[in-house]
Amino acid sequence: MSTAEDQGYVHGHRYPMVDAHAVTSDGAIDDSVRMWLKKIGRIPLLTVEQESAVARHARSGCMECKSLLIEANLRLVVSIAKRFVGRGLTMQDLIQEGNMGLIRAVEKFDADRGFRFSTYATWWIRQAISRAISDHGRTIRVPVHTLEAVNRMLKCAGALQHKLGRDATAEEIGQELGIHADKVHEFLHAINDPLSLEMSVGESEDSSLGEFIVDRKLETAMDAAIRSVARDKIERVLATLGDRERDVIAMRYGLLDGQPHTLEEVARAFQVTRERIRQIEQKGLKKLKHPSRAKLLQEAAEELR
Repeated sequence: MSTAEDQGYVHGHRYPMVDAHAVTSDGAIDDSVRMWLKKIGRIPLLTVEQESAVARHARSGCMECKSLLIEANLRLVVSIAKRFVGRGLTMQDLIQEGNMGLIRAVEKFDADRGFRFSTYATWWIRQAISRAISDHGRTIRVPVHTLEAVNRMLKCAGALQHKLGRDATAEEIGQELGIHADKVHEFLHAINDPLSLEMSVGESEDSSLGEFIVDRKLETAMDAAIRSVARDKIERVLATLGDRERDVIAMRYGLLDGQPHTLEEVARAFQVTRERIRQIEQKGLKKLKHPSRAKLLQEAAEELR
């Protein structure tokens, strides 16, 4: 059972931290990691339009928008962090370092340049993790070492900004959170201290080939956990269809056994004509285009990429 210290707060929601020992030596993933993946898997992805609007407000100083942009990209950090397992840092440390890179990306992102945030953030996340590995885990980080602690400060600063009609001082934020103003300054320094684009990674002073070398056992376990979350979303969507529509679409697109089937094969299974299967499929696909269903399917697709 997690203690209060093991819990993090992001945008008003509580998320258990990934335990440093959650990834075992044989690559197994324990329940705390599965719980983490499920928690962040429930955070809605932003559409292109939403992302652009949120990013612009974040760049203008909206703390809550910064927090929202961070939340929506927590899964990106996990997908990148797992590629670096086996290079000296625990999975927890890799995720935490990646989270700090994500925060840096949010601070620097300019939506007007036309890039998707995920494309921009990927570089910062990888750079933060690579730097930590090359420094053997000695990277200077915020004292609490958690993304959630930084997010609590951002949320508090945003609330005070709204209440006071101006930016809150470090003393006011510290008083609200029950911490010394010096701690607030440490958080702000960690967020705003820029990383050099010319910083070398590894002895070769270039991107290390090692960042592409993955612990295959862990990758398999992590991918299985992520696929499980995505599969749950797909099943929730399919459950909203009629039985025949659900079964036809599941067979046609390989959702049952991973093997897509032709109209002819599905028709034989249901003992109807190919045209009838095509009609059922089209009817089901039309229902899946409903915004609420399409959004869940989009999230599942992102997780399975």
